[in-house]
Amino acid sequence: MSVVRELSPGWLLDHLSFINKISYELHQHHEPCCSKKEPTSSVHLDTLHMDSVSSFGASATCIASTTKPENDDGGNCEMFIQKYVFRSELFDVTKPYITSAIHKECQQSNEKEDLVNDVKKEISISVNGKKRKRCVDFNQGELDAMEYHTKIRGLILDGSSQLIQEGLKSGFLHPLYEKRDKYSEPITLPLDTCNLSELCEMAKHLPSLNEMELQTLQLMEDDISVTEQYLFSRIVDNNSSFTKMITLMGQKYLLPPKSSFLLSDISCIHPLLNCKKTYDVIVIDPPWQNKSVKRSNRYSYLSPLQIKQIPIPKLAAPNCLVVTWVTNRQKHLRFVKEELYPSWSVEIVAEWHWVKITSSGEFVFPLDSPHKKPYEGLILGRVREKAALPLRNADVKELPIPDHKLIVSVPCTLHSHKPPLAEVLKDYIKPEGECLELFARNLQPGWTSWGNEVLKFQHVDYFVALESKS
Repeated sequence: MSVVRELSPGWLLDHLSFINKISYELHQHHEPCCSKKEPTSSVHLDTLHMDSVSSFGASATCIASTTKPENDDGGNCEMFIQKYVFRSELFDVTKPYITSAIHKECQQSNEKEDLVNDVKKEISISVNGKKRKRCVDFNQGELDAMEYHTKIRGLILDGSSQLIQEGLKSGFLHPLYEKRDKYSEPITLPLDTCNLSELCEMAKHLPSLNEMELQTLQLMEDDISVTEQYLFSRIVDNNSSFTKMITLMGQKYLLPPKSSFLLSDISCIHPLLNCKKTYDVIVIDPPWQNKSVKRSNRYSYLSPLQIKQIPIPKLAAPNCLVVTWVTNRQKHLRFVKEELYPSWSVEIVAEWHWVKITSSGEFVFPLDSPHKKPYEGLILGRVREKAALPLRNADVKELPIPDHKLIVSVPCTLHSHKPPLAEVLKDYIKPEGECLELFARNLQPGWTSWGNEVLKFQHVDYFVALESKS
């Protein structure tokens, strides 16, 4: 369980525990034994030539399987289990990104500078004797953000405090007694040498792509590992009960059991539609456009028009719960509420907030910081089709979703690694419902994930291999 505590304000989540309770166990045959007889039917595509696509045939489903190797006496090879856990240091947030003392010092410095500037502005008098209007220090977007913050500040502060106190009592959170200026070594993150988004762009220019779009690559129960480079624009389904390891452009990725994914960009999303499957919950984390993204040129983003083109009405089951992550920019919040959801026939039912804290229970940014807030928003809505409402089963009771719930957690230090929502949403969707995450960067058991970086946080370097066992 990722839920540490549940109170009326919301939930205190343990993101790391959620990941590590996934059965990341890779079943491997003993190499010396297996080397005597190679698997006869495994799929290996190690070149970037589309000629090898013909080996899949014209069937709608491509199955990659391996026969169990035998030794010289006809017996089975010994099986080893390699277990992996996520690197705990990636959740080692022991102190705020900006401390209150530094924030206060910067604030005082800014106030002095603003005071000097204001004096200069005020002494300027127009010719007709009337005082000129004082220049506005904040633009309209900043004023809207301040107004929004004022409305939700109380519930963020009070609700978080209750959950943090419970976290401290339970031992999940630990107060820091040592000095804040204590030196700590920087964390060395794994190198992302396989640029998945660029590979997706390259795949669009490969010939015969249309022949692959209807195919699903199913990894069967008896697979050991699969080396597969043609994962673009097709759904890959690990339907087995243990983890698979795939190799993509020389990089290894772990696929948790009972998970599916589609590695593509928004121009190749139709394989999801071709499966003729609809989903009971759809979580969306759009790459919102902002100035810092434009300046850095490190991350791709979508325009509002492109986001509206996502075929949610075709992917959503009746009464589907749609959850969209939204930044603190009021422009994005208004777009989701006033344009995006109405265009998808989604009715807004609640607005939640993800509050980011340190392992000692402090906000990662000062709550009243004008630049960075320690919270982000989620807009929850239901797909409503007027024609379908009278046909709904009267026996099915829909649990109302409360407004302004808090999800409080220690964030991962990896950019855009959002906390899991499976356990906090389970009461509001039907049991065993189909779940889909769009713009995902990691996989979850029981979920289908889509995005041009969908395997990013499944890279084996983000995990630690424990001692193997037979």
